[in-house]
Amino acid sequence: MNPGDGNVKPVAGMQQPSSYGAPVPAAPGPWSTGLCGCFEDSSNCCVTCCCPCITFGRNAEIIDRGTTSCAHAGIIYYCLAHIGFAACYTCTYRTKLRAVFNLSEDPCNDCLVHYCCLPCAVCQEYRELKNRGFDPSHGWIANAEKWNRMGAGMTNMPPTFDAGMSR
Repeated sequence: MNPGDGNVKPVAGMQQPSSYGAPVPAAPGPWSTGLCGCFEDSSNCCVTCCCPCITFGRNAEIIDRGTTSCAHAGIIYYCLAHIGFAACYTCTYRTKLRAVFNLSEDPCNDCLVHYCCLPCAVCQEYRELKNRGFDPSHGWIANAEKWNRMGAGMTNMPPTFDAGMSR
């Protein structure tokens, strides 16, 4: 069966193959909550309004799977916020989160969302992680231990690989 003959069946979770025969990833899905749904989690909304570096640090630790600590990401955010460049740093984490969960770039470009609505964007990302089974307030290690106890594994996250080469 040739990819260009029109008889190619779609792979589960994928769209029809491209003209080159390689499967095209399924279209990005919607976010579980809207950008302006901050009050859906009023306690996180209050924390983010008073100290957005805490919410961002919690998100970054989960998104980076523990390689970046909450404190480290929060301090970088705090320092960059004082010179007006926090959005340049935080938007990269929105992009990473969208890639992990195949989310649409909604309502616009990630950097523009963070530049115009940084507190709302950080709150939305926090809610997305919670709705996907993570609890950013507990940190990466506590979430991983919970999954190990449940025996569920990390079904919502891609597999990890050790850095570097080995034999």
